[in-house]
Parts: sequence; C-alpha cells; structure tokens
Amino acid sequence: MKMAVIGGGSTYTPELLGGLIESAATLGMSELALQDIRADRLTPVAAFCRRMAARAGAAFKVSDTLSHEEAIEGARFVVLQFRVGGQEARHEDILMGLEHGLIGQETTGVGGMAKALRTIPAALDVARIVRERAPRATVVNFTNPSGIVTAALANHGEVPVAGLCNIPLETRMELAAALGVPAEQVTLDYVGLNHLAWVRRVMVNGSDRLPEVIEVLASGGGPKNIPEIEYPPAFLRALKALPSPYLRYYYATDEMLAELRKKKRTRAQEVMEIERWLLDFYADEANDVPPPMLSERGGAWYSRAAVDLMLALERDEPSVQVLNVRNGDSVAGLPPEAVVEIPCEVSAKGIAPLPVGEVAPEILGLIQAVSAYERLTIEAGVDESEEKALLALVAHPLVPSVAVAMSVLEAMRRRGLFGSRNP
Repeated sequence: MKMAVIGGGSTYTPELLGGLIESAATLGMSELALQDIRADRLTPVAAFCRRMAARAGAAFKVSDTLSHEEAIEGARFVVLQFRVGGQEARHEDILMGLEHGLIGQETTGVGGMAKALRTIPAALDVARIVRERAPRATVVNFTNPSGIVTAALANHGEVPVAGLCNIPLETRMELAAALGVPAEQVTLDYVGLNHLAWVRRVMVNGSDRLPEVIEVLASGGGPKNIPEIEYPPAFLRALKALPSPYLRYYYATDEMLAELRKKKRTRAQEVMEIERWLLDFYADEANDVPPPMLSERGGAWYSRAAVDLMLALERDEPSVQVLNVRNGDSVAGLPPEAVVEIPCEVSAKGIAPLPVGEVAPEILGLIQAVSAYERLTIEAGVDESEEKALLALVAHPLVPSVAVAMSVLEAMRRRGLFGSRNP
C-alpha cells in the first residue's frame, strides 16, 4: 500500500512516520511518498524520515518528490498537510485581524478565512490529480482550516475525504486520564464543527461521567488541557457540556483578543523559530530519533488519529471515530453538504456519520452561524467571488459590523487573495 503526503516537508512529518512504522505491517505499507513544493524543507525532512525508517527496520521505502502527480500516482491514501504561503502568510493573517480589532487565529475568524481562500484552490487542484492518478484513494485532510477545506473537497473535489483533528482524540485521552480509566473504555458524545464542538456526554462502561468532570473543572481542578478554559462555574453547569478549547474565541472574545495583543510575537513567529531549529536538526545526518522539541510544534496525537482512521478503513469490523465529514441527516438544522465533526462508523465499507440526536439551541445556534460562514467562504474560494467573501465576513459571529467586514475585505484584496488560482 502506498501513501502520499502532500506537504511532506512539514516538520510534523516525522511524527506521522512514527505512527506508520508501528502499524506498517498491518497496513501493508510499501511506500511513503513525501511531496512538497519547497525543496529546502522536503530534502532534510525526507532524509531524516529515511534514517528513522532504517533505524526501525521498516519494510517500506520513503520517497520524496516535488511533483504532485508522482507522489499521488497509485496511492491508497493521500494525506494533506500543506500550508499555502507558509508561516509568513499566517503571521500576516494574525496581524490583519489585530489591525481590525478581530481574532486572526489560523482556523477561527478572519485569519481562518484568509487561510481558507489561499488553500481551497490548491486543495481542489490536488483533488483533480487524485481523480486522475489514484481513483481508489481516500483523502485524509489535516490542512487547516480543516472543516472548510474538507467541505470544499467533499462538495467540489469529487474525492472520498475525511477531515482529521487531534483535539477529539486528545480530549478523550485526557478525560480518560482524569477519570482514571483506560481510554478504550471512554466514548464521547461529540457534536459540532471543526474547532467549534462540544462534548455532551462522557460515557464510561454505560455511565455518563460528564457531571463529575464538570464539577472538577468548575472547581478549578482537572487536567490543564481539558479544556483550556476558565469559565464561571455557573456557565459550565448551565451548559451541561464541555466546550472545545477553540470556543474560547467565542465565549471569551475580549479576553482572547487582549491575550493576542499583549504577545510580543505572533504564534506564527514562534513556530517559525521552532521550525528553523527542527529543520537544522533533521538535516544533521547523525540524528535519527525525533527530538523533544517536536512536541512544541503542536499536534499531539496527530499520527494516532491518522493511523487509526486508515486501519479502520482496511478492516471489516467497524469502529467509531470522531471525524469531519458531510453531515447528511446527522445534525438536524444543517444542510446535508455541511461538514460536521461528529462520531462516525468506519470500516472497509466506508465512513458513515452517526445520528447525534437533538442539539440544544444554545449550541445549535452558533453551529448554524459558523456553518453558514463556512459555506460562503467555500463559495468565495471556488468562484473567487468578493461578494461571497463579504457575505461570509458579515455572517461570522466574530465580525461585529458590515463596515468592519468591508474594511477586512479591502485588506484581503490588497493581499491578493482574489483573482488567482495559485495565490
């Protein structure tokens, strides 16, 4: 089995390889093809991955190429983890948001929209190559904003696709640790969109432990990362759900904006420094084990999420995983083509989203608003339409007025986010 990684020059790639090495025999791996348009990144990352594979005695080969077609040819899985414009563009996205008094995070608000407009045309070009060169492939999307890019691929790319995020798996692992039970015993009732989701139940051996978790969090205890919030206890008890960490941008907008403003460096600048160090490390031929610094890049449980999905798609026995997929009729109140982040049944037969039941209005209202913004953003990216982009900005809950939306649109225009298939 051949797997292609588009954006293989990412400093994340060795983490993905580590998971693949552990499951290579089960997957029947024959080749990991790394593709990137930047040789200065791809060359050290691919060389390091080959040393990692050799050290582990992996039976599959690690190839690298600048050609999308060569990497994708005959692949069973095509993993997307590319970043159009690099961290430099992410830095500009953050600053654009701050200049307008808005959140400019790379998946949320105007920053996420700018990244989506750069990414959608490139993702659809990859989908075209998949249709031509690997018609039996499943696309596994990590490229952010994952929900929007996955929806563009599902509705306009004409390829089988599932979007992945490490947060649902990390949440499950952290909750299991907090409750002192094996992760295999924990099932989450999880509903929402990518980076806009809630855990409504934490099931352990048929019992819902969510009330217990909420009381621990409300009292200031519990693990740091589940979730990273400091909400009033009364709010958590009233909500009767755990918001994902990214909901802080909606539930605590002023505080998050103040936090972004007081930073001396943007997150993009921090990552650029980490990546420079990692690329130098990978280039050193004496190194063949991923360094602890890799964890500072983010993406905990990244390889586990990818490998679990691929293994499940090769097995007859179904398993349940939280994925980003087309809604169908799973979440009432959203159109079938919307991409949602919910539990799905996965097997060799494919991916089937599971019904989630009635969604409470205090949750559904925000989901519907952000889903509308995502749909309009995709239409703007596919059609290169400034009108749709304006409507997307106005629809977003974090954009306060038409005047601000028009000012942001002008900033996007100056940055060349319209009128080119390859920005």
